[in-house]
Order: sequence, then C-alpha cells, then structure tokens
Amino acid sequence: MSISIDQSIQDVLIVGGGASGLMCAIHAGYGGHQVLVLEKGPKVGLKILVSGGGRCNFTNQRVDPNENFLSQNPHFCISALKRYPPERFIEMVESHGIDYHEKKLGQLFCDHNAKDIVTMLLTEAEWAGVDIRTGSEVSSIKKDADGIFFVTAGVQVHRARKVILASGGLSMPKIASDLAFRTANELGLEVVAPRAALVPLTWNSGDKESFVNLSGIALDANVSCGSVSFRENILFTHRGLSGPSMLQISSFWREGETIQINLLPEVDARSWLLDERVAGTKALLSTVLKKHLPNRLVEYMSEHWFVDQKVASCTHAELNDLALNLNAWPFRPGGTEGYRTAEVTLGGIATTEVSSKTFEVEKVPGFYAIGEALDVAGWLGGYNFQWAWASAYCCAVNL
Repeated sequence: MSISIDQSIQDVLIVGGGASGLMCAIHAGYGGHQVLVLEKGPKVGLKILVSGGGRCNFTNQRVDPNENFLSQNPHFCISALKRYPPERFIEMVESHGIDYHEKKLGQLFCDHNAKDIVTMLLTEAEWAGVDIRTGSEVSSIKKDADGIFFVTAGVQVHRARKVILASGGLSMPKIASDLAFRTANELGLEVVAPRAALVPLTWNSGDKESFVNLSGIALDANVSCGSVSFRENILFTHRGLSGPSMLQISSFWREGETIQINLLPEVDARSWLLDERVAGTKALLSTVLKKHLPNRLVEYMSEHWFVDQKVASCTHAELNDLALNLNAWPFRPGGTEGYRTAEVTLGGIATTEVSSKTFEVEKVPGFYAIGEALDVAGWLGGYNFQWAWASAYCCAVNL
C-alpha cells in the first residue's frame, strides 16, 4: 500500500476531534490560521455525545482551579481556567440558543440533547473555516530538520508547521486513543503513569457474594478517603459501589486503602440508638433502622452486623459497634472497573514539559498538548469539559 504525502503544509494540524480539539480548532481558525482536524472515529465529539446521560454536563458554574483538579502540579491548570472561565463557554451556548439547566452543585446540562453542543461546535468550526476529516487515525507524528511535522494517518501523510495533540486519554476504550502516551514516549517526554479515574469501585473477592443481593440500592452517603470526602449518592451494583460519591473518591483512592462510608450523614448513629435504648423502645432494631435506611440494606445488616432484637434489649457495646459501622463503614475495594467505565484518565503528559500559558511542549517547538492528554483531571460534574475548553482556548490564542 503506497503512502501519499500531502504537498500542502497546514498552518495548524490538530489530532483529535473531541471537546478540546474542536474548541482549539475554532479559536485557531478565528485567529486567522488554516486548520486541519484529524479524527480517528466516524464522527467528531463522540465522548460529548455520551456524556451526562446523553445531555452533556458541559461545564460547572462553581469551578475552583485550586480545588477541583488533580495533577502532580496542581498549580498548572490555574492560569488557563482563569483566562477562560465557565462564563465564556456559557456565552457561546446561549448565543446558539441552547437551553440548559443547573442540575445540582453548579453542574450545567443541556435541556434536550448532547448533540446540541456538538452541533454548536461544528457550526463554529465551519464559520472559522476549519477542515475536519473523520476516519483519519493518526499513527505517528515526526518532525524534520526544517521544523515541519509529518503526521501519518492511514496511507496519508500530512505536513504542518504546528501540531496540537488533543487525542484524549484512555477512558472509554472503544473511542479512546493511546496516541498521547506513545507520542510522548517517542519524543522523550515525561509521562505520569495513567490510571482510571471517576470510575466505579469493585468488591474484593471475599465480599462479592454477600453483597450481590444489594444491587440497585442507592442512598445519600458521605464517602471519605484520607482527608478527602464527598457527599452524594452511592449505588450498590453487582460488581461493587458506584454513584457520584464513589466516582469522586475513586480519583483519590489507591490499591490497598480503606474507604470510610457514612451511611447516615445526617444522623449521629451512636446518640440516636442509645437514646432509643434509654427510651425503652420495644421495636426490633431492624424496624428502627428502616426509618432511615433501605429495607434490603437493613436485612443485610441484620445478617452480618447485628443480632436483631428489641432495641431496649441491646447492650451498650452492641449499639456502639453498630453505630460505628453506620457512620464509618470501612470498605476496602478490590479494585476499579478500569478504563471501560472510567470517565477520565488520571496522569498523562507531565505538565513540567508544557507551558501553562501556551501549552507548547518546550522540548519540541511547534508541538502542543491540551485537554485529557495532559496530567490534569477534574472532579465529576463538568470540570473536565471546562478544562478541555480552557486549555484549548488558551493554546489557540497563543499560536
């Protein structure tokens, strides 16, 4: 199969037609650059389309650059997020007449469909004169002695003066790419070891059988790992624990660590149960617990955590032990579900290799990296999209 080398030289070639790639292309085009986007999939914006249950949690109004992002250099993302705050992207959304709402905690979702965001980006890209080619999977990026990049996609070799790596991370393997990591290694760039984040945690082998009947139970809980805690729903599944709180804490959890789960975040379980005992409550302990907890969960507890008897008959020690489990249940995961269900990748090209102002790789002039390709990952709730928009914009306006 013969290789065809494009005789024209692009001003800017962007690898990846996801959130950061499209955003960067738009602003580079508006900046007067000739822009080519190469996307390996059959269409652009695939992760946008499946995000937020199909409604795309496109940003978060409460973005705090100092708190909501993880990186070996937590200060790296601050500049870009301040230069392109959520309000800027919201202005674009509103200018296209897209209806949206705040679901909770500053999270903004489309009222109708995630396609609205992709359509908006494609419209802006068309206005900016961007050339987008799908079905173009990039396999290598090389730079010659004259400073021209040669980007191979299938049997086509494209040439460009500047190349922007916006190929994302490893989450959602069916549409993900490891190109960022391969390219970084080829160029001699430091890479922070990747791992799945914002991902469900699994039962360890000893727990799986006893918890299987709890699948489908959801409840409000406070989940902690070390000094970090999140309070939202947790969801019992046949594989382990999911839900917003568990996804959040998964970014901080490491193998072998124990997570503390407060199943009654509004209740001091020890005081409550001892008060019931002092009052001489004749109801069974399970009956009392069902006032605050799902029936099936209480039934599990009665088999594994306590002897079901009248509250008034319980000893002080028995109620203390139960209260400790209710307010600080120690959960030791067996692992995570991995990249298959992860929403983002922790790790990536080390931020020490990249300018926080321009996103240019300092060792390779003319080569840039943005979005999830970098060692920056946000919390659940629109933060990763905001990082995509912000890093892309700041890169584009500094080309």
